[in-house]
Amino acid sequence: MVDSPAGAPATPPTSSIPRYPVAPRVDVVDDLHGRLVADPYRWLENAEAEETEQWSTAQDELLAAEAARWPGRDHLATRLRALLGAGVVSVPIWRGERQFFVRRRGDQEHGVLYVSEPGPDGTRHERVLVDPIALDPEGTTTLDAWQPSIEGDRLAYQVSEGGTEESILRVLDLVTGQEVDPPIDRARYSPIAWLPGGQAYYYVRRLAPETLPEQERQFHRRVWLHQVGTDPDQDVEIFGTGLNLRNYYEAWVSRNGNWLVITAATGTAPRNDAWIADLSDGDPAAPDLRPVAVGLDAQADPYVGRDGRLYVATDLDAPRGRVAVTSPEDPGPETWRDLLRQDDEAVLEDYVILDGPELGDSPVLLASWTRHAVSEITVHDLATGERLEGERGEVRLPGIGTVGGLVPRPEAGHEAWFSYTDHTTTPHVYRFDARDHSVSLFATPPGTVEVPDVVTRQVSYFSADGTEVRMFVTTRSDAVDDDGRPRGPRPTVLYGYGGFGLPMVPGYSASILAWIEAGGTYAVANLRGGSEEGEEWHRAGMLAHKQNVFDDFHAAAEYLVAQGWTTSEELGIQGGSNGGLLVGAVLTQRPELYAAVACSAPLLDMVRYEQFGLGATWNEEYGTATDAEQLDWLLGYSPYHRVEEGTAYPAVLFTIFDGDTRVDTLHARKMAAALQYATTSTRPILVRREKNVGHSARSLSRTVALNADTLAFLATWTGLALPPG
Repeated sequence: MVDSPAGAPATPPTSSIPRYPVAPRVDVVDDLHGRLVADPYRWLENAEAEETEQWSTAQDELLAAEAARWPGRDHLATRLRALLGAGVVSVPIWRGERQFFVRRRGDQEHGVLYVSEPGPDGTRHERVLVDPIALDPEGTTTLDAWQPSIEGDRLAYQVSEGGTEESILRVLDLVTGQEVDPPIDRARYSPIAWLPGGQAYYYVRRLAPETLPEQERQFHRRVWLHQVGTDPDQDVEIFGTGLNLRNYYEAWVSRNGNWLVITAATGTAPRNDAWIADLSDGDPAAPDLRPVAVGLDAQADPYVGRDGRLYVATDLDAPRGRVAVTSPEDPGPETWRDLLRQDDEAVLEDYVILDGPELGDSPVLLASWTRHAVSEITVHDLATGERLEGERGEVRLPGIGTVGGLVPRPEAGHEAWFSYTDHTTTPHVYRFDARDHSVSLFATPPGTVEVPDVVTRQVSYFSADGTEVRMFVTTRSDAVDDDGRPRGPRPTVLYGYGGFGLPMVPGYSASILAWIEAGGTYAVANLRGGSEEGEEWHRAGMLAHKQNVFDDFHAAAEYLVAQGWTTSEELGIQGGSNGGLLVGAVLTQRPELYAAVACSAPLLDMVRYEQFGLGATWNEEYGTATDAEQLDWLLGYSPYHRVEEGTAYPAVLFTIFDGDTRVDTLHARKMAAALQYATTSTRPILVRREKNVGHSARSLSRTVALNADTLAFLATWTGLALPPG
């Protein structure tokens, strides 16, 4: 084994079982479909109750005492800041000659939205449009989304305070620099679909809370038409009445304003409905919406091209994705004709059309794919969909990594921009020119960073049912031999997600690099439940098949041990949100396999999850306790209900955020109390709570602090020696 920079591997602290805060077990038992389900910590669901706050404060004190025994935390914080020091820059969004983008310097807490535009002297000038720190010097306000008008002279943007993600929608006039619209609340997750002229847009807003039962106030979205400068309470409802209260909506308007597309998905279901309306000779406030794809067990994303064809990206009869074309006047699935056929090994992620006059009669379609979670971009004839021959049929990428943000000019053109990242490369922006098929570097992060010398291998292993699963394993170059095999076991973190069709793909991570630089190994498993191998891969890890995700994760851990990467005593696991459910489930199923668990913003009580936060939107993924059969699925793995008294559980750190309006913090409180009561191990069960921050978006300082604590905890309990601060 190659020693870490600090010398021999650290020895985890040993002691008696920690003195945990008192948490009375109450006799609460629910009779659900004839099944008696105990819930001894029901009282911890109420975050506002005095007894809950007393318990939480005692947990804060326990965490502080334990964290004082984590060596190297200051060193990690320093390295994380350095590894994040390059900052970020986004792919540009163009409106005429105006270029909109987000950039964050390495010393800035949040990204800043800029516009770059030509000045009177012909040179380009940048100016700030939205700076979250200028809005809130405390750093708790986040920029959630933004969309320029079609002409680029107005900007709709959404910000949240306190990390709640309860977006407030505003409109900025770029000429005067003044806001021209009253703020619109209840616009969380709202698209903005501008009409030509910048005087009106379609958007999504929840109904007024006072008209709804309390438990339904996060739902009941509608599509509205808003006239800029008017009272939003006078907006015209366009769509949504009578449909599922959990629906999410998207709206899109073609650049010429002739077509409106609306899609609806119930919660996070892997299917949606889509409609289209011709606005060219109708009233935008009363569009005649006709079905494109309604009632199908598939996803459909319609787009009207400048050539007048209706393009539909879909997984209907193509779980890895395809693009069909038809006429917007007759848009039903029976008229669809394949333009871009399904690839039997790669998953279609995105496509754009380049059909500017510079290309003459040779317009092209760019398609981005992931092949076993690794990105590639192909070039196709727009008329036939056939891939161009030879080198012209592929956009050469800088390495084996991930492409994002494939963006063309909306008014037609010959260019497209995209981002690229891999395990050691911060996201850079590249430009593709379809005239000569060249690729050039367009924008880099504002700073530079030195990364450690690491190597990544993509390996495959077999799950309990014989399914082949892939995984990325990254470690220091000196930790492997010439054939890429480990020279000896090292403290290792295994990360997974496995849900909602979200793929785990290569990307730059300061946390991963800091861990590896200190001498550890980091692995990311491409579990079922994600979309790394298409929609069938997702569905093989949802609903009744959720146990497959946990089996895939256990098998990944066993592979790492069997192949000599690590040992069970040196293996930590990490996951957040749905990934928090993952690590919560596997720690209860195989506690002996893992030494430490970092569980962030987790779902853990799968019997009552629908009753809190946005839980009711997720039962298409997990199932519902209101159905007897589905309750059995949930009870089969619900972490809170699988905690067994007298078990030696691994060290666990729950990280929760008081502003989290997606996953209620009650899950971690109840699970922590249950584990603290049940465990016979000297390894601690801890809760780290953070105020004024939400489920995901956060300032740089908060990001560094959270990751430093998490890595220091994992290092302590997997034996990774860290340099002193």
